[in-house]
Amino acid sequence: MRQTLEVAVGTRGPVPKRSEERRRRNADDGPALVQAKSGAPDDLPPLPEPDPLWHPIATDWYLSLRESGQAAFYQPSDWAMARYAAELMSRGLLEDRPPNGQYVAALNSVMASLLTTEGDRRRARIELERKPAVKAVPASVTAIADYRSSIGG
Repeated sequence: MRQTLEVAVGTRGPVPKRSEERRRRNADDGPALVQAKSGAPDDLPPLPEPDPLWHPIATDWYLSLRESGQAAFYQPSDWAMARYAAELMSRGLLEDRPPNGQYVAALNSVMASLLTTEGDRRRARIELERKPAVKAVPASVTAIADYRSSIGG
């Protein structure tokens, strides 16, 4: 008897809004949304260092994956794919001629499969928590509050 495996994949079309930006929540959106912490995961395995011959942009991209929240979902094969993408990127950037469209499309496809942009993650129903913005208090308000507290008010 043949067994088949059903896998929920990302959607096509426009990038879905973040969950907190959506107004309607009564429609079934398909697979459940997965939320993860942003920033480097705590339990990253030892990873190979970037090739010293890589272009600096490729090196920066590869190293940025270690600091990104989606790295919590990566398996060893994903890290191997990331090294492959960085190698492709480096070779393209080090060439004397500009990259052709097929090369750019292929590289973008590999990068999308690694969920490197917010749009890619939203399509896969993964959201990284955003760090809350720190509200700056105007200096004048702080000075007045300090003055009031100093005079016992």
